[in-house]
Amino acid sequence: MQPTFVLVHGAFSNSFAFAPLQAELGLLGHRSVAVDLPGHGFAATYTRAYQTPQDPAGLAAAPGSIKGVTLADNAAHLIGILERAKRNGPVILVSHSRGGMTATVAANARPDLIDRIVYVSAWCPVDLPVGDYYAEPEMASVDSAALGLALAGNPAELGLLRVNFRTADPDALAAFKAAFLADGTEEEFLAFLNTFQPDENLDTGTSDDRAQAGTWGRIPKTYVRLAGDASLPLALQDRLIREGNALTPQNPYDVRTLEGSHLKWLVDPAPAARVLGELAAQAG
Repeated sequence: MQPTFVLVHGAFSNSFAFAPLQAELGLLGHRSVAVDLPGHGFAATYTRAYQTPQDPAGLAAAPGSIKGVTLADNAAHLIGILERAKRNGPVILVSHSRGGMTATVAANARPDLIDRIVYVSAWCPVDLPVGDYYAEPEMASVDSAALGLALAGNPAELGLLRVNFRTADPDALAAFKAAFLADGTEEEFLAFLNTFQPDENLDTGTSDDRAQAGTWGRIPKTYVRLAGDASLPLALQDRLIREGNALTPQNPYDVRTLEGSHLKWLVDPAPAARVLGELAAQAG
């Protein structure tokens, strides 16, 4: 039976970013569903202060719908989608970047709903909570101040993280491109940047949200390494793979590698679609 791919986006993103990948999957004969996590997609806040000409003071103070959304909320929403998808046959859960946190929590809770879990340069914490990895040597090359160049408002006061992706600041734009799509054209970079939403929730989970051997560890799993990723470096991806394999040595990762940056696989999705198609053939 044909599996359904359930696609989970990363930070500041939404289901729209998966449209080119879904087109490629569809042309290969595969069924897919792209998820909008709570506060994302058409549930996101785009205040008028974010329009042009921008109102910096208004943007820094406007409330956002994602305030108070937790990792548990994200996982509960995803589980509801997985339950519906599972009625139609096997499910392959694919997550990218921060979306891996949500996928991991859902897999901890409901491994029965997932026939394979796929992380594409995504967070799948095992030894540490996600926030603690940022102090580790594998993340030393990451420009953690890049988002701060376009930060809008005080996260503690807003109850969310807000970034002005419509900034014209050349330093901020250069930092974003280097972090996310260094191997893309300027046109591709600006087009993708305009799919980002300004707000993201603050909850990155706790130690309880790390991968659990008895549940998550039962699911066949694949890690797709992105060799040119500057925001989730290859060294960190490899560490996450090693930690997952150590947790469940009887069920190690099937590891694949794609060339390119953090977002290139979504801008040029044909190679990723072929990899996912191979996994579908195994699950079907």
